[in-house]
Amino acid sequence: MKNNILEILMLSLLLSIILIAQPKFSKISSMPGAFTRMGFGARGIGMGNSMSAITEGNLVSYYNPALIVYQENNSFQTSYSFLSLDRSLNFLNFTKRFEFYSKKDSLIENPKPRATAGISVGIINAGVSKIDGRDNQGIKTGDLSTSENQFFLGLANRFSDKFSIGIAVKFYYYKLYEEITTNSVGFDLGALYRVNDQWNVSLMIADINSKYKWDTQPVYGLQGSTTEDKFPTLKKIGVSYKNQVLGLIASAEFENSNAETNILRFGAEYNLIEKLFIRGGIDQFNLSNSDFPPKPAFGFSYFEEFGSVTFGVDYAFTIEQYSPYDRHIVGITANF
Repeated sequence: MKNNILEILMLSLLLSIILIAQPKFSKISSMPGAFTRMGFGARGIGMGNSMSAITEGNLVSYYNPALIVYQENNSFQTSYSFLSLDRSLNFLNFTKRFEFYSKKDSLIENPKPRATAGISVGIINAGVSKIDGRDNQGIKTGDLSTSENQFFLGLANRFSDKFSIGIAVKFYYYKLYEEITTNSVGFDLGALYRVNDQWNVSLMIADINSKYKWDTQPVYGLQGSTTEDKFPTLKKIGVSYKNQVLGLIASAEFENSNAETNILRFGAEYNLIEKLFIRGGIDQFNLSNSDFPPKPAFGFSYFEEFGSVTFGVDYAFTIEQYSPYDRHIVGITANF
């Protein structure tokens, strides 16, 4: 009898430990658009994706469309990610700033622009390949793959030396299986306020109206159905600090979503020597205690001038806890 009671107690303790150890899965884990929430490029990912208030270096409207008016010269960026489980994640972006002067300014030496605008165009491509395709009898039919894409166009205007507003239009296209595809249009809105030469504050709302609408009738006929999956709407507030003497940039960001997540991000970048920048950060520090733990990251960039063009090599490493191995992102930047 005592042995039976002891066995029951041990089994109850074991079950309690297992239940406690199970993660509390958040709603956002099952919502679409996960590939767009992984970050953009080696620089952003290396800084923990805490980029919505940073106005120095190479900029992209992905983090905040209001930033792109601060881009110096023209910037072209591309990155490739080394991921496990036959996944792919690639980035491509071009950012340009425009300055406008009045006719009276032509008579002034070194005039200041009356207005500044910016444009950012880019692509995020993600997918999974080498999926084992089989028929209903278990016979292999070949390898399958998916392709998920975001094409974005960001526009911004700086209304004063301190304040800018931007908007990004995002077109999604997802090919899941043969004739099963979907597309959607979403929007990002962002604003940035420069408190002084050292401090910036930003606000942003991402993925307004973004959603996937699926129709499986091309494959299942009358048994098919139509479903709609909405992206989580993300609301962000960020702050950045720059110390030009030390060559240091630091940033922090808080993100809230309608999927019951509250996330903190931190990042820093240090100009170690003239052409070498090192950086580190922490992404997804979740205050809601959900299923994804924080993701530390670090990286670097090295630049070299060739005539009027400056080329850079970017690298970032970030931990991916539920994966056989971690993420490595390699990128190339050209400023001209």
